[in-house]
Amino acid sequence: MRPFRFGKMKKASEPELIQPRVAEVETELENPKLSSSLADNQTTMQTIFTNCPDFMYRELKIGQERVPVLLLYMNGLTDEQTVNGDILKSLVNIKSSNIIVSGSNTIEIIKNIFLEIGNITEITTIGEVEEAVLTGSVVLLLEGTSKALKIGTKGFDGRIVSEPATEGVVRGPREGFTESLQKNTAMLRRKIKTPNLKLEKFVLGRVTKTEVNIAYLDGTVNSKVVDEVKKRLSLIDVDSVLESAYIEEMIEDEPFSVFPQIDHSEKPDKIAAAIVQGQVAIFTDGTPFVLIVPTMMTQFLQSSEDYYDRSIYATSIRLVRFVFLTLALLLPALYIAITTFHRGLLPTSLLISITAAREGAPFPTVIEVLTMEVTFEALREAGLRLPKPVGQAVSIVGGLVIGEAAVQASMVSPVTVIIVALTGIASFGIPSYSFALAIRILRFGMIALASTLGLYGVLLGVLVMSAHLVSLRSFGVPYMAPFAPFNLKDMKDSLIRLPWWAMGDRPRLIAKNNNNRQRQKFFLKPVPPDDNEK
Repeated sequence: MRPFRFGKMKKASEPELIQPRVAEVETELENPKLSSSLADNQTTMQTIFTNCPDFMYRELKIGQERVPVLLLYMNGLTDEQTVNGDILKSLVNIKSSNIIVSGSNTIEIIKNIFLEIGNITEITTIGEVEEAVLTGSVVLLLEGTSKALKIGTKGFDGRIVSEPATEGVVRGPREGFTESLQKNTAMLRRKIKTPNLKLEKFVLGRVTKTEVNIAYLDGTVNSKVVDEVKKRLSLIDVDSVLESAYIEEMIEDEPFSVFPQIDHSEKPDKIAAAIVQGQVAIFTDGTPFVLIVPTMMTQFLQSSEDYYDRSIYATSIRLVRFVFLTLALLLPALYIAITTFHRGLLPTSLLISITAAREGAPFPTVIEVLTMEVTFEALREAGLRLPKPVGQAVSIVGGLVIGEAAVQASMVSPVTVIIVALTGIASFGIPSYSFALAIRILRFGMIALASTLGLYGVLLGVLVMSAHLVSLRSFGVPYMAPFAPFNLKDMKDSLIRLPWWAMGDRPRLIAKNNNNRQRQKFFLKPVPPDDNEK
């Protein structure tokens, strides 16, 4: 006979029966249910919103039975016209009807017959009432029921749709995202008109309770990337999320890398293009900047306008940007290394010109370059932080005056001023501000290596930086793709941009489920009309 093991059976059954009940009790203690007494619910909410003068409540009695009703909302977050015109008018009309609004079905009668508003949901806990009021909804409580109605009436003022200040274009859409999450997702829907565009909601921040939406194209996006985005967002446990940068630093792969691994934009067309390509967008309420994951380094050197010009123009501009990237990173370091350690590499006439220009300069080349670089960065930062009319004057006039004065006083050679000016102009040619900032930081490291080891130090810095870039990942996608690992098919939209008729496939490392972008992948040459048909 099989022995009866009482101890093991008891131990195995306890987690199944006791633990769910314990979790249920803990949830009820943290988020209690609504009471069937309207007075008790009103007292509870007034206690929660003590010293909150913008918390409004309106007491009414509806129907021929004079059923007590309480409306709760936050002044300034709701649409006053909807509250006064639609909700109150609908509740007043109950009195003139012949429908009885008493009993257990009162909530359903009001919801389905009298309220002429589309966004209505039932809630049952104090926490849900609190969240609904704080997010701009109106909550309707009734006597004799432990349910409440959450009525969507968000209507606070916001910034109108305008051209983005950080991403100007010559050709292309000029609309930009605003601080309203609902308005931003609607602008995205206007670009991508398909039910495959999925939006999933998260609420982050114990105090701010910021709504975050992830957007992706179902059937095109890599499902593993979506799962990883959900996992990283669900692990965020902070008290506040006020901007998308909070999320960016918490979900990136290498937080201590100087290079940004998540792109961001406030242009709906750029976000729509990224989603169609197979990437995931992360919208954050309260900011116009939307995150894009996964991200490759080439994206930071591309602009949405590249896809609105002819391919030959876009390719030429991209190649110039890579030249700008090289100059912004290495030009001061190469100048220091050559003029200090490797003067024999220069032509004799150029060497004589540089030496004559530096005659009488009291400081070594590295000190001159560092002084001018720090001054240039200070002027650029002042131009950004000051009001726009004042900031432009400070950055332009300050640069001219300080540069001219330094040369006239023989503190800095004219060649150094030219080198620093070219470096600054080259850094302005990088479309992404965050990536340009990383290059500006690395430039000082290259200057330090060049001043100690010469060209060998510059080469060492480039090798270390390249090894770091190759090792980076953005949600599992190599940061240096399609260069490392090398993929010839994806090179059509990296250093160059082929015409649209030649880009029939999406990047393979991003969109693994649906690589086909268009049905016709080859250019169809127009057929001239037949002479007999003229």
